[in-house]
Amino acid sequence: MSFSENIPTSKQLFQDTGCDWTRRDLFRASALMGLGLALSPTLGQAAPSSTAIPVRRQMVQAIDGPFHVLEQGEGPAVLFCHGFPDTAETWRSQMQAVAEAGYRAVALDMRGYGRSFAPENPDLYTALHITGDLIAVLDALSIDNAVIVGHDWGAYNAQHAALMRPDRFRALVSISIPFAPRGEVDPWQILRDYGLNEAYYAFELAEPGAETLFADAQQSIPSILYWLSASPAPALRWNPLDPHLHMLRPAPVAVPEWADPDYVNHTISAFQRTGFRGGLNYYTAFSRTFELTAAFKGAVIQQPALYIWGAADGLSQMLHPETPSLETLREAQPNLVDQIRLENVGHWVQNEAADRVNNALTSFLLEI
Repeated sequence: MSFSENIPTSKQLFQDTGCDWTRRDLFRASALMGLGLALSPTLGQAAPSSTAIPVRRQMVQAIDGPFHVLEQGEGPAVLFCHGFPDTAETWRSQMQAVAEAGYRAVALDMRGYGRSFAPENPDLYTALHITGDLIAVLDALSIDNAVIVGHDWGAYNAQHAALMRPDRFRALVSISIPFAPRGEVDPWQILRDYGLNEAYYAFELAEPGAETLFADAQQSIPSILYWLSASPAPALRWNPLDPHLHMLRPAPVAVPEWADPDYVNHTISAFQRTGFRGGLNYYTAFSRTFELTAAFKGAVIQQPALYIWGAADGLSQMLHPETPSLETLREAQPNLVDQIRLENVGHWVQNEAADRVNNALTSFLLEI
């Protein structure tokens, strides 16, 4: 990968450097820019046939095209949104837990993934397009409103959906990405002003042809899983601001100890079939979303909310080098119920710590 070696640490980004950006500006920027790779491997395979609550699978027609949807259980709806590179299957453990708690769990292959609509044009992957997809899926399933849950890019898009359509999304759970209101300047421009053009990993992923970096899914998927998790020694884990610690280094194991081998194989097969271009279009469309959301500058999310993150996640360490206080987080989400820091957990939160996430999620649902 072509990156510069002379980059500041994540803590230096949040120190007073004489630049006009304030600490709050940088927090907002980092929260908006730190959108990572969200393959979630464990417990993602289809539920065993002996499950008491069957999984329903179907294709539904949205505004622009078909979407692959999983459902489980009955009751108030909970909509799950995955990130890059993933599919709806990542949420199988959470869906089972939510269904057992008396809710209707719904997860979709997001635009560009799995069996869902996957246009080539990256301009069709803005948060406005994704919000349209989510509303259309709810409409197709005759769901008036839902609690929305998202991880990584799924969290980013869930946040925008909650912001733009509070009538359809009554509560929000963000995993790995905290919400920050839109500011005056594109967060990626702030990074460039800090000289990180060649360092911040997402810039390369937003470039045409970036899919060639991931083309061999048999190698790239295990690498991403391992290096972004808490499995490696701390000094070797992925760092989004250090090109020497990139996520595509050969992994020492084919499957991390916390990952389900069947789901890893499922995910490899899925991306061997579709390629990675659809998922990478979310990176390319990031600045376009910023341009199109000027009307939401400074807007906060008012619905009840929960933020869950892994303490060993390099992305979280970049976004908030120190554990953020509820007071700070509530500046952007006044009704944030709690933030939950999970020790010894990396980026794949809902899989590395499935039981802890399930308990937090079901407790939140019962509280709101």
